[in-house]
Amino acid sequence: EVQLVESGGGLVQAGGSLRLSCAASGFTFHDYVIGWFRQAPGKAREGVSCISRSDRNTYYADSVKGRFTISSDNAKNTVYLQMNSLKPEDTAVYYCALRYCSGYGCYNVICYGMDYWGEGTLVTVSS
Repeated sequence: EVQLVESGGGLVQAGGSLRLSCAASGFTFHDYVIGWFRQAPGKAREGVSCISRSDRNTYYADSVKGRFTISSDNAKNTVYLQMNSLKPEDTAVYYCALRYCSGYGCYNVICYGMDYWGEGTLVTVSS
């Protein structure tokens, strides 16, 4: 069973930085896309950034381009989200998620159709 465990959430002032980590386990030999979603109170969950395991192709939501960077360490089965220049509107519960993929579904990385989810980690950005 795939398990995703997030860490690194917390309180930070606007303009500050935070790094989230997601440790994955229980996956098979499938390639996968893994990344981050977020959900603020009263708002829909949205894809933030995702990366493919083998090729490290990436996707970023327009709202975080230039501020957030996703990376992965396949030896540790861990994906990271470096968040810089944080804004109060970044406040949300951040979820790690994963979907298996093959072929073009791995190459064309989008944060969509995820199959497994972590329990989330809260990021609060104060102004």
